[in-house]
Amino acid sequence: MELVKNIFFNTDKLTPHSNIKLSYTGKFFQDGSDEVYLHYGFGISWDNLGDIKMEKSELGYQTEIELPENDSFRFCFKNGQNEWDNNDGQNYVFPIEHIETHLVVQENSFNLAAPRKLRKSYIISKKIKLAIYKIITYLPKLVSGNYKKRTIEE
Repeated sequence: MELVKNIFFNTDKLTPHSNIKLSYTGKFFQDGSDEVYLHYGFGISWDNLGDIKMEKSELGYQTEIELPENDSFRFCFKNGQNEWDNNDGQNYVFPIEHIETHLVVQENSFNLAAPRKLRKSYIISKKIKLAIYKIITYLPKLVSGNYKKRTIEE
């Protein structure tokens, strides 16, 4: 996902407790800086402040980070000469989207641990349906006396 030019994530949504890969192809990558650091924090007050040295690759500078339970991911970049890329003083801010747990299916809500029981009940229901069909079809003929056995000659 690219929300800001030259910054890419390996996911469409930033969610709490997920590991993300961040790629940067901005000013420091284009200038050929040897070292680039991600300076980051979370929320409006930059909680859990940290710095990570990013690895240089053909796709830009990259690093992985785990997102905590918070509402936003804030960061900027600095190089080995202590120059900053902070989005013209605005910093880079991305929302962390929370998954609505009432829409998530709980693992214990159904049990597929016994697929044989499911198959057995399916077969039994099919046999019951067939029996009911035969009763509905042939019982009126037996009662009215119009039931005729088929012979081999027919």
